Order: sequence, then C-alpha cells, then structure tokens
Amino acid sequence: MNDLTVVVLTKNEEANIVDVIKNAKQVTPHVLIVDSGSTDKTVWLAEEHGAKVVYRAWDNDFSAQRNFALEHVATEWVLYLDADERLNKELCEAVVTVLEEGTPASYRMVRKNSAFGRDFNYGVLGPDSVVRLFPTAAVKWVDKVHERPVTGLEEKLLKGYIKHYTYDSFATYLEKMNVYSSMGAENNKAKGKNVSVIGDLVLRPVYAFFKMYFLKKGCLEGWLGFVLCLNYANYTLNKYVKLKLMKERARKSL
Repeated sequence: MNDLTVVVLTKNEEANIVDVIKNAKQVTPHVLIVDSGSTDKTVWLAEEHGAKVVYRAWDNDFSAQRNFALEHVATEWVLYLDADERLNKELCEAVVTVLEEGTPASYRMVRKNSAFGRDFNYGVLGPDSVVRLFPTAAVKWVDKVHERPVTGLEEKLLKGYIKHYTYDSFATYLEKMNVYSSMGAENNKAKGKNVSVIGDLVLRPVYAFFKMYFLKKGCLEGWLGFVLCLNYANYTLNKYVKLKLMKERARKSL
C-alpha cells in the first residue's frame, strides 16, 4: 500500500485540477482536494478523476486550510501541491525513494516559475524552494499568508523540481498581489507588529526593490523583470500601509 497522500487546495481550479491529479498519481493513488467553495467544475472533475474532496470555507488563512487537510489524511506521509504545480519526473522518483526508505524529515523541493507565457530564472519569479513532503503526524502550518510548516525535523533537499505555472495574465498577478498584501497586513496585525513610517513605508519598499532587482538579478529578466521588481516593492509598501490604517482605525474605535 502506498503510504502517501497528496493534498491540493482549490477554489475554481477547473483549468488545472485534472492535470494536477494526474501528476500526483505518478507518486500515489491517494489525492485529497480541500476545496473552499468552487463554483465551476473543480469538484466534479476532481471526483471524476479519483480524488477525495473535502470542504472548508475560505477565511483568508492558508495555514488553516493546510492544517484542516491533515485531519483527513490517513497515510503516514503527506505532500502538498498547489493546483498550478507539477512534479517533474526526477522529483517523482525522489519522492518514491523517500517513501521506500521511510526516513523522517522535512523534504524541500526546488520550484521553477513560469508566468505570462515564459519561464523565469531571476528576480521576483526566479526559482525558489518550498518544503512540501512530511511525515503526517509531524507537521503543523503557521501564518495566514506565506505560510510555513513547523516540524522540528531535519530538512533535506530532493532532486528534481516543481514546475509552477503561475500567473497567466498581468491583471491576475496584480489582483493576487493586492490580496496577498491584505492578508500579510492581517497576519502582521495578529502578531502585534507596529509600523514605522521611515523603516516600513520608506526603507522596506526600497530594499525590496534592491533585493529583487540587484541581489536576485531581476535586472537580467529585461523590462518585465524591472516591472516585477517595482511591483514587489509596491506590494511591500501596500502591506504596511494597510497595517498602519488597520491600527489607526483600531485606536479610533477605543
């Protein structure tokens, strides 16, 4: 019996759901969809292709969705994939090897991004890495946005990579950055963070651009790399502007 469940969080992912299930089934027959209220054919297609579907209402908390999934995982191992991600052949083989060897650890995977019809090697959408494979009983997720797993286990990097077919249009990218900045502000508010005008509204956005354009070589992605780095700085600014406005409203309501 294969002792791995692949978990996919969804909301209106009919364009991706069949391919991600087929990809997941290269490493396990157990695919769990945590849907947050799709109004398209996502749920129907998922069930038609052999996935189990459970529902949890979306409350702007990615960690809560991922932790909820664990309540429905009966296998010893769990691997999280987004609907627009695919494991390449080498990574599939590496995952199978982990299952065969059974060594408890948190397994990190390289992720390569494709957006607007092209692949990115540098800057905001340059390759990154994510920790996605764990012993089910050992992992817990924290933070509402840019969520992260906590396990206390040794971390290991697997061979191969995840191909991430992210933003299909610039409008979608801008919409998601707006949503993420709001969620980031709420997350920081929950942590009791304060906002410094100079430190957070001036220096943070400037450093965000510098980091992505120069340190992460976004300059090598041409005009689009420049635009993405500017927007990353703007996302950083918006996150702290929203947090500052939240705190000012909270003070006025006292």
